[in-house]
Amino acid sequence: MDSSDTENLSILSIFHYVVAGLAALLACFPILHLIMGFIVIFACLFGAESSTGRTDTPEAPVMFLIIGIMFIIIPLIIIFLGWAFAVCLVFAGRFLSKKIHYRFCLVMAGISCAFVPFGTVLGVFTILVLVKPSVKQLFDTAIQNRTTE
Repeated sequence: MDSSDTENLSILSIFHYVVAGLAALLACFPILHLIMGFIVIFACLFGAESSTGRTDTPEAPVMFLIIGIMFIIIPLIIIFLGWAFAVCLVFAGRFLSKKIHYRFCLVMAGISCAFVPFGTVLGVFTILVLVKPSVKQLFDTAIQNRTTE
C-alpha cells in the first residue's frame, strides 16, 4: 500500500469536484437559447398583427413556432446532459476518495476526456493512476474491508 497512491486519489477526487463545477456552469449557457425559444413561441402565440392588420403569410407563424420549439428542446437536452455529466463527475470524485466503484471511476475518466481541455487532462491523469496495479489493489482492499464490517 503506497501512500502516494492514496494521495493521488485524494487530489484527483478534488479535481473531479472542480471539473464537475465547471461542467455544470458551462451547461447553463444554453439557458439563453431556451429563453429565446420561449420568447419566439410567446410572440407567435400572443404577438401583435402586422401594420396591415393581418399576417403576411399563414406559414410564417407555424415556421416560427417550430423554430421556437426547437430552441426549447435542444437546449433542454444539452443542459440535462451537462448537468448529468457534472453529477456523475461528483460521484466519481466521491468514489475515488472512498476507493470504491473502480469501473465507474474508470469509465467516467474516459468520458471526461471528451470535455476539452480540463476534462481531458483530468481523464488522462485519472486513467494513468487507476491502471496502476497498486491502486487497483487499494480498491480491492477497500471492498474487502467493507464486506468484513
